[in-house]
Amino acid sequence: MEDLWSIEVVNSSVSRGKFKFAIFDFDGTISLIREGWQQIMIPYFTDVLAACSGAKDITRETIAEEARDFIYINTGKQTIYQCIELAERVEKLGGKALDPMDYKEEYHKRLSLRIADRIAELEKNSSAAVNHVVPGSFEILSALKDHGVVMYLASGTDEKYVLQEAALLGVDHFFTGIYGARDDYKSFSKKMVMDKIKTENNLSGIELIAFGDGYVEIENVKSAGGFACGVATDEVRRRGIDQWKRNRLKSSGADIIIPDFSETPRLMMYLFEE
Repeated sequence: MEDLWSIEVVNSSVSRGKFKFAIFDFDGTISLIREGWQQIMIPYFTDVLAACSGAKDITRETIAEEARDFIYINTGKQTIYQCIELAERVEKLGGKALDPMDYKEEYHKRLSLRIADRIAELEKNSSAAVNHVVPGSFEILSALKDHGVVMYLASGTDEKYVLQEAALLGVDHFFTGIYGARDDYKSFSKKMVMDKIKTENNLSGIELIAFGDGYVEIENVKSAGGFACGVATDEVRRRGIDQWKRNRLKSSGADIIIPDFSETPRLMMYLFEE
């Protein structure tokens, strides 16, 4: 029963039906190429923090829990922000912090090893993409395009990786713009993308919808007066709800929460009811 597809309506009073522009998060919302990134970042950050002189009387479990908390709080932002906070916490624990970019580069090296086989599979066989996306991703993107909705992709992952992986999955052509993290990290944020779209197209908030699995894009679209669709996919099983994601999305202000896009006709009917 828990895997039955449904729309959890959190805010029934929000306006819908007039959407002209949509912003999608990438990892965990469309792409599952980087599924399991937390199992790379959390142990790595835990090792860094546990090596500090001020951590000798703190259990590894406590350090890991604290790392998990600040990693998740910054999920959806550019990866550098998680690394900046790591550096700050190293200093507080009496350690000598590296430049946050060094932490980021090491994390990317470790993650690249985890996902290398997935990238190789997609490079060899484009039809494998269906196994590396949130179920129904192609269907929802096609349906929104057919409905005349202009779509953008905005990710906290480095832009070069987002462009590469969106192309490997065959979803890049759906988007008018694809944005990701840059070395000059202050020059990009999801909020900047939303503000740019609103300004350039003279939008009212009710014409904008965002799809995401993290609190950043949810809070950003709500502050812009738009509609927030939380995608709480269980990335390991590729079906059903991840309860941790659901709870975070709900507390972040999502208007609705769905497990995936596998029931695109039902979702479209709900979104475009006025």
